[in-house]
Parts: sequence; C-alpha cells; structure tokens
Amino acid sequence: MKQSRIMNSSQERLEFSERLQQALRNSDFSPNSPTQLAREFNLRFGGHPVTVHAARKWLQGESIPTQDKLRALAEWLEVPADWLRFGNADSPRDQTCIALSSMDAKMINHLQQLDEHHRSIAFEFLRMLVKTAGKK
Repeated sequence: MKQSRIMNSSQERLEFSERLQQALRNSDFSPNSPTQLAREFNLRFGGHPVTVHAARKWLQGESIPTQDKLRALAEWLEVPADWLRFGNADSPRDQTCIALSSMDAKMINHLQQLDEHHRSIAFEFLRMLVKTAGKK
C-alpha cells in the first residue's frame, strides 16, 4: 500500500512537470532552464522568492509547488491552475478545458478579450485556415 502511494505521488510530480514544461513552451519560455523559470517567476510573485534549485525540482518532477506558487505560475503562464496541478478541470464551468492543451486555453483566453467584431474576424480567419489545410 505504501509503495503504491509513493509511485502515485512520483507519477503526479512527473505529470505536473510535463504540464509545466508544456505551458512554458506555449508561452515562449524554455522548459529546460530552471534559472530562467526562477527569475521570471520571482518577477511576478509577491511572496518569498523561489531558488533555482526549487525551480529545477519542479521541472524535473521532483516536487510540486505550494498552492500559492502554483496559482502564480498558472496566472503567469495563462493556464488554469487546476489543469497545471492535476491535468484536468474540476469546476463545471471549466469542463471544456479538460481536453484542451494549455496553448488552446491561451488562445481562447485571448479571443475572449476581443470585442465581438474582432472575434468574428478571428473566427473567419480560423475557418479559412481550416478550409485551406483540408485541401492539402
């Protein structure tokens, strides 16, 4: 039983690490630089700064940040905090995010910031891209 919990915990940390790396890539940051992660995170976090060693542990799947740091990471990388931590969305309003990558979620977030006119332009552009890609 104890061995099973250790393996589950280890797997959770690795899966968190994968999602963090994906969110960093989607935000044009290196998923391989704990120095950059610590620096960029600390610029945006009002609490106690993280060390490069802590950032390395997040990236290597050796640890998961505390809840306040996790929320700050999610806000900075523009992904749902529950997706970053657990890989799914818990609240009913976020259920559509379960199958979305962090890049998809970021794109939707940007679209929601547009007024209706610009949203319709973006929609038409995407429609044309899909249509063009289907012809190849």
